[in-house]
Amino acid sequence: MPLTEPVDGFRLSYDRHGPDGHGPGQSAQSVVLLHGWPGDRSDYRRVIPLLADTFDVVVPDLRGFGASDKHVADPARHYAANGQARSVLGLMLELGLDLPVVAGYDVGSRTAQAIAREHPQAVRSLVLAPPLPGVGRRILEPDAQREFWYQAFHQLPLADQLLDGNPEALRAYLRHIWSHWSGPNWSIDDADLDRLLSVYAQPGAFTASLAWYRAGAGSVTISVHEQPPAPADRIAVPTEVLWSEHDPLAPRA
Repeated sequence: MPLTEPVDGFRLSYDRHGPDGHGPGQSAQSVVLLHGWPGDRSDYRRVIPLLADTFDVVVPDLRGFGASDKHVADPARHYAANGQARSVLGLMLELGLDLPVVAGYDVGSRTAQAIAREHPQAVRSLVLAPPLPGVGRRILEPDAQREFWYQAFHQLPLADQLLDGNPEALRAYLRHIWSHWSGPNWSIDDADLDRLLSVYAQPGAFTASLAWYRAGAGSVTISVHEQPPAPADRIAVPTEVLWSEHDPLAPRA
């Protein structure tokens, strides 16, 4: 499991998959897959086999997640979308990825949007799932707030006190989140939960993952204040949007 050179003092862990003999500088199209919360690079374990025979697939742990660095730092500067984007851009440059397709959901979606907004020349296209712009104040409606309670909870020191380094409490929390946010009749299996727990239950790991929310990067904070950009400031790279039929956080409305 290699680590990148540091950007802002953060190294990213990543996996790289591709056709036999593939390496930097060869012809396969590059794809970068960006995970969300509460996850890590293994979130794409069922997607990678569909791509790796054809594409050069790079899957990092974002800052504060998985085996990547988890420094105590100003969340707004280092853990929000622009900070995450700087590390992913550093990874792309270090590996010599030429105009990759960047795909992401949740934290990864906002990070991919930040990359395309600030450095459109660095990516070929985006594949995004929510969150996406345009929710606005609908996120404050009662039905939405019943789903987004966790973002306020993550701002509290109580979240660290109850969950950080507490494997049994984290097991219950992660099982609820993964099962509730997934499609009907699906729940995370014990082996996948054990693997995720092995990462999140390390002392300090859960707290580090909350830095995204403490940076003000959660959907509630962003959506309420987000305004349509001027035409010249809009993301201009080709973008494919995937929208789940059963996502309780992002209904099609």
